[in-house]
Amino acid sequence: RNSTRTEMENIDLSKVLFLDIETVPGAPDYQSLSPEFQVLWDEKTAWQRQEGETPEEFYPKRAGILAEFGKIICISVAYFSAPRQLRVKSFFGEDEKDILTRFSTLLNQYFNQKDHLLCAHNGKEFDFPYLCRRMLIHRLPLPDILQIQGKKPWEIGHLDTMELWKFGDRKNFTSLKLLAALFGIPTPKEDMDGSMVGPVFWKEKDLERIARYCEKDTITLAQLLLAFRAEPILEESEITIT
Repeated sequence: RNSTRTEMENIDLSKVLFLDIETVPGAPDYQSLSPEFQVLWDEKTAWQRQEGETPEEFYPKRAGILAEFGKIICISVAYFSAPRQLRVKSFFGEDEKDILTRFSTLLNQYFNQKDHLLCAHNGKEFDFPYLCRRMLIHRLPLPDILQIQGKKPWEIGHLDTMELWKFGDRKNFTSLKLLAALFGIPTPKEDMDGSMVGPVFWKEKDLERIARYCEKDTITLAQLLLAFRAEPILEESEITIT
């Protein structure tokens, strides 16, 4: 069997970048889409909508989940700058290309596929492909650590805490929130949830609030990986948000 650096006991925590993204519909509402994209949305979501549900009603619920119709408004990252010292930083704003460019610069400077790992919850199904698709839409070259085409599974430096929890159980979907509760990971009182991100962005323009929410999930992600390694979780004093 291949001994890989993604096995729990072999992970060097100083080489892991934890991340979470927040996404919203690319337009404030269905009417704001061009006629061409209204038709494309209707076609793309035909099989997903409930009977009697219109494309217009479905748009605010799901457009942010699809990289072709949504956009990234926040990327929060965390890394261990020293043993048991987690540093957290966010890239956020209304300009998606600027967010992705700054995030790419970080990856290109400090994180490469040979030595490092990216870690997200459901990252292989959501965060990583979403980031890649949106970068390409903005004509941004993919950083080395996001280049996975043609790679064998053990050559890809991506960790997914949801996948780690599956233990081969393909049908299992477990939320980060449930795992945090299960492992006794303290999370700040919920100010918002995922369904509120779109309205908070488009109606309130409260990007700071969204960034705090995204950072909370990123910290929980790092705590969860520690729990998976049977290590004590971090105290508040061991976490720095920059």
